[in-house]
Amino acid sequence: MCDNVKLAADGMSVRILDQTRLPNDEVYLDLTTAEACYDAIARLAVRGAPAIGIFAAAAFAMLAKRAPMGTGEEFRTHMQQMADYLNASRPTAVNLSWALRRMMGVLDAHAGEGRPAIEAALVTEARAVQDEDVRTCKRMAELGLSLIEDGWGLITHCNAGPLATSAYGTALGPMLLGHERGMSFHVYADETRPLLQGARLTSYELDRAGVDVTLICDNMASIVMKQGWVQACFVGCDRVAANGDAANKIGTSGLAIIARHYGVPFYVMCPSSTLDLACATGDDIPIELRDPNEIKTMFYERPMAPAGVTCYNPAFDVTDHELITAIVTERGILRPPFTESIGALFA
Repeated sequence: MCDNVKLAADGMSVRILDQTRLPNDEVYLDLTTAEACYDAIARLAVRGAPAIGIFAAAAFAMLAKRAPMGTGEEFRTHMQQMADYLNASRPTAVNLSWALRRMMGVLDAHAGEGRPAIEAALVTEARAVQDEDVRTCKRMAELGLSLIEDGWGLITHCNAGPLATSAYGTALGPMLLGHERGMSFHVYADETRPLLQGARLTSYELDRAGVDVTLICDNMASIVMKQGWVQACFVGCDRVAANGDAANKIGTSGLAIIARHYGVPFYVMCPSSTLDLACATGDDIPIELRDPNEIKTMFYERPMAPAGVTCYNPAFDVTDHELITAIVTERGILRPPFTESIGALFA
């Protein structure tokens, strides 16, 4: 299990690996307040849709143990406020709201049992969310591995490895599991502008695991596919609409368009908790807009654009379902028409 998110043994704090400091520094933070937890999500100290869900569950359990004393109704009101507050930290990844709803459900189910019993149930549930993610990642890795062959070239965008989950990751799962079994892949990792998750995190994870990885700029994906060096694309996902449209890190849809042009299969990997039947299409998925300075100044010694220039900095884009070969979940490989295959999953 990756130690990027961990609820303390006494449930009174949540420890995270600060992903903004990687790959150069491995710094762990012990969080004890709602404000610190909100900030950790908002500034991407913890990131990746499944990891955000795991963290939200752990943070909710911790905040319940630290909540002020009061009546049962006052406690519930306070915890609903905590859930709403955390949920506002990032709008696109559905696992955040999914985990918080799940924790509120547990709170309500134990409402008549008193604070100690409720707190214990929430800690148990938070650990269950993380344990389930480990099993989910292993199952997705197995299914994803069935789609590729030894010796293939693969390409991925952003980071969807253990750092974004609790185990193998989503998109990186087949690569890591295959490597463990003696298979050989050559992986091209898009650097993923503007926050460089591919450079800082994906290449870091694959290199540490011993997987053959080459870092490329985002605008180099076309040339490596044209050369015939890539046989499949694997990406993670933050939310999938009911029709199969998939929101992932900005640049993913461009990669899918290039893959379609060169006849390279494009696979989206995500736990079933990332499927959002409340969103009919990708047009219904909220897209987070981030600080323009992530483009102009972050990672640069001096600004790389005039101070007054307007910047558009969406954190995600939506890949049209028509560009997706299959969606891999722990419950099976979903193929077009996605409206039917996703619907059948929840029937």
